[in-house]
Amino acid sequence: MSTDARTVFLLAHTGRPAAIRSAELVVNGLLAHGIGVRVLAEEAADLPLPAEAELIGKAEKEDLGCGVVEGCELLVVLGGDGTLLRGAEFSRATGVPMLGVNLGRVGFLAEAERDDLDQVVDRVVNRAYEVEERMTLDVAVLGEGRVLHRDWALNEASVEKAARERMLEVVIEVDGRPVSGFGGDGVVCATPTGSTAYAFSAGGPVVWPEVEALLMVPISAHALFAKPLVTAPDSVLAVEVTPHPPGGVLWCDGRRTIDLPPGARIEVRRGAVPVRLARLHHAPFTDRLVAKFALPVAGWRGAPH
Repeated sequence: MSTDARTVFLLAHTGRPAAIRSAELVVNGLLAHGIGVRVLAEEAADLPLPAEAELIGKAEKEDLGCGVVEGCELLVVLGGDGTLLRGAEFSRATGVPMLGVNLGRVGFLAEAERDDLDQVVDRVVNRAYEVEERMTLDVAVLGEGRVLHRDWALNEASVEKAARERMLEVVIEVDGRPVSGFGGDGVVCATPTGSTAYAFSAGGPVVWPEVEALLMVPISAHALFAKPLVTAPDSVLAVEVTPHPPGGVLWCDGRRTIDLPPGARIEVRRGAVPVRLARLHHAPFTDRLVAKFALPVAGWRGAPH
């Protein structure tokens, strides 16, 4: 293989017919320009791939895909929010930028829509994209005097009740000082990237991605003071689950979960490793917000010149 050979890793939601059609277009387009395409063998059976596509073994959880993505310049992800967050796991573990194509509903992590596939191929071929870094979260679960679990998140780490019929009793803390205790459905700790995801649904503010901050948003709290909090990026957020049953559950990006025993303490801080996103457009985040949520802006006249 020559030193200037180029390879793109493709990840698709193979359960979606739209993803299968989109994958075919992207793969054929890249191969036609001499760019290799690598696909997980476990997904290849569901995709109409030409013989030139490179199939590679299953990504083991232990290496989070480091081996299968090695040597790739870009990770192209086709799917909804869940598939994009799966792609973010590969991107964070390898440092390979992720270019998301939204085939779902909202898709704030995506840089393009399914109608833009020809443009996506053209931009990849010509390396006409920029890369930005998005803040992540490092999460630690402590209990019994030791660290029980470590994880990370791009959007959010949420501490939630495990039993539908019971509230989860928690005390929230910022930078080593208690803020409030309450019963409710839980607490979301989020990045600015995640402010338009679960934290938004829980009543949190929309935070522009360029802002460096951490968010803490109570979920359906039974309390007089249960407002969303926006803290410094170097703050340490903590959620303490009260020591009497029931315990709770920790979700990271809605993909990885662990049961929390009564008395568990969950600490959330800025992640040491960001996720790198490939950007095709310079449109302001305001325009993305309006487009994704179909916000009513009719009648806007703009500032006078």
